[in-house]
Amino acid sequence: MTQHFLLTAQARSMSLRQIFSLTDDAAFDYFRKSRWGNGEEVTCPGCGSIACHYFIKTRKQWRCRDCKHTFSVTSGTLFAFHKLPLKVYLGAVAIYTNAVKGMSALQLSRDLDVQYKTAFVLAHKIRESLMVKRDESELGGEVEMDGAYVNSHVRPANKKADRVDRRLAENQNPDKRCVFVMRSRADAGLGSAARQGDAARQGRTLTFIMKQENQAAVKKLAGRFVRKGTVVYADEANAYDPLHAYYDTRRVNHQIEYRSDAGATNNQAESFFSRFRRMQYGQTHKFGNLYLDHYANEAAYREDNRRMSNGEMFGDIVVKCAGSGTSRDFCGYWQGNRRLAERLVS
Repeated sequence: MTQHFLLTAQARSMSLRQIFSLTDDAAFDYFRKSRWGNGEEVTCPGCGSIACHYFIKTRKQWRCRDCKHTFSVTSGTLFAFHKLPLKVYLGAVAIYTNAVKGMSALQLSRDLDVQYKTAFVLAHKIRESLMVKRDESELGGEVEMDGAYVNSHVRPANKKADRVDRRLAENQNPDKRCVFVMRSRADAGLGSAARQGDAARQGRTLTFIMKQENQAAVKKLAGRFVRKGTVVYADEANAYDPLHAYYDTRRVNHQIEYRSDAGATNNQAESFFSRFRRMQYGQTHKFGNLYLDHYANEAAYREDNRRMSNGEMFGDIVVKCAGSGTSRDFCGYWQGNRRLAERLVS
């Protein structure tokens, strides 16, 4: 019997022991290479000058030869203004990588022996890097669409006579949101020449947040992210009716079957929601609407790259963190600098 990929030695190309055994200089060099590559030239975050800037060895900082701005390896990144050693941040990314169903801030704080506030911001910064650097090129080939609702529970009254019909809109939770997913099937619509090998064969997933599945939002998202000539698979919800005018749309009625006799199914979209629910029930327990888009995109990233070794995924996330700008939502989060509104598809 063929062994599952995650059980093979190839899937374990990185360990926490390796990360926490790094010296401060080795952690510094790893983050520098992740940000600027193996060459000696670095980029000034102040003026954008690319050169062999003067390196201050005692402070591990550079001074720009053009604008004289002094900067460090984390300046202008998600880890700007950091107070912990770089090795701790690399360890946080490693722990986050190995958690296949997501990572709660409480568990991360215990693993790193830091305050809950520190772990909360750190985990959200990693999620933000995945959102900032996600591939938003058009999907093609065969694309599956579906939606699932979160934060919809309404606690019933104690007495049966006092309970209301929770199917009615006026009796539903106002925080109820729909996570909408579009997922290209394996080997279809890769969108980028850089996506090669096993990672490419898994397809690609895009997630969005809306108040409910509706025709206007689905039509808008399909027009922006789905290439013309694509075969679209969806269920029988009326939100997908307009797609018949623009795409070869095939539907499946989930009330009677998972896969139609004609072969129509959206099981890949359902696979994403399976991982998303496991993240919700097993780790985070509750998704705040303010950052629900980050949680959904994290589940999409893990689903798309589930056959990538943990070492490759670790390196990819570090590169994304190094390539993302200073966080506007989480830099100074506990001092009141927070996002004011959730990000919904209008």
